[in-house]
Amino acid sequence: MPTLMTETTTLPTPLGGTLVNRVRRPGHDFDPASLDGLPRLDLSERSYADLELLATGAYSPLTGFVNEADYTSIIEHVRLADGTPWSIPITLPVTRDDAARLHGTVVLTFGGQDVGTVEIQERYDARKSWEAREVYRTEDAAHPGVAALYAQGDVNVSGPVTLFEVPRGAFPAHHRTPAEVRAVIEARGWRSTVAFQTRNPIHRAHEYLQKVALELVDGLLLHPLVGTTKGDDVPAATRVEAYEVLLEKYYPQARTLLSVYPAAMRYAGPREAIVHALSRRNYGASHFIVGRDHAGVGSYYGTYDAQEIFRAFTAEELGIRILRFEHTFYCQSCGQLVSPRTCPHDSSHHLILSGTKVREKLRAGEDLPREFTRPEVAEVLRRAYTRAG
Repeated sequence: MPTLMTETTTLPTPLGGTLVNRVRRPGHDFDPASLDGLPRLDLSERSYADLELLATGAYSPLTGFVNEADYTSIIEHVRLADGTPWSIPITLPVTRDDAARLHGTVVLTFGGQDVGTVEIQERYDARKSWEAREVYRTEDAAHPGVAALYAQGDVNVSGPVTLFEVPRGAFPAHHRTPAEVRAVIEARGWRSTVAFQTRNPIHRAHEYLQKVALELVDGLLLHPLVGTTKGDDVPAATRVEAYEVLLEKYYPQARTLLSVYPAAMRYAGPREAIVHALSRRNYGASHFIVGRDHAGVGSYYGTYDAQEIFRAFTAEELGIRILRFEHTFYCQSCGQLVSPRTCPHDSSHHLILSGTKVREKLRAGEDLPREFTRPEVAEVLRRAYTRAG
């Protein structure tokens, strides 16, 4: 359960004091002809997502892909070289051949379109095994984040970036920059906002956590990650549809905001929890929920490691309050959602469905228990799995 707080807070300052804005529109902020003849680099989906998060300020105080000093400091100390908390190196990996040909201003491309620039200031070798051990806590290539790391180029290039246009993607109605989310929070007069990170459909236990938190603060920012995830995760379009039907019927409209978080998932567990929290501070949240196995995968991390890692920082450094929740579930004997703190019954009384079991039921056309998920959400999921065969 969370540490209870009754006081409210004002909109937090971004990490580093200023919200970074590196969006530069061709034809408005510069002459697109100035790009003619410059070297070009095609981005992966993850790097394109990082470009947006850097340029719009979600990763403030970073203004570009990190240099070697920050890279090594993040890996070793979970801080930038200047001491600012930061837990995952945001790098631009390239092949050695690309590193040799790229210099000065480089135009970044994605999907055949020019999407931004990076001003290359430094090149350095990626230390992949060390990065895997420290950031992901494993060198196992079966870990999806480690596999992605090993598949990247061997050289990182660094420097400040620009983004030509904010990509609103598949969810334009919900795709807001940190500045835009902050504007909504201010317009609604929320003095405190709790953010909830998810890459999964919301079931009743998630709803319970959110509503307990909403008793403590003015507003809820439901902020699902919609960037690249592993293949067996529920697709982003299905998840967003499920969030929409849930919020429409079961949440107070004036106190909730659905807005997507365009990051790629790294599955880095505790280290990723820190980035998730700090970036939500940049979006304007004053509180952040960290539950069971946040950003985890498989059995690589302890159940509450992602909560414990925050104890390495002071409240002033984080600038966002962490609400730590234990595992919640429906107890058939209690007749309600509970946690180990509030339920006296053993696991035989508890209704707990694994993700694998949920997928099996959906593929078989079976109903999900109402105690596990709202029927409207179950119907969205059932239709999606029926279409997928």
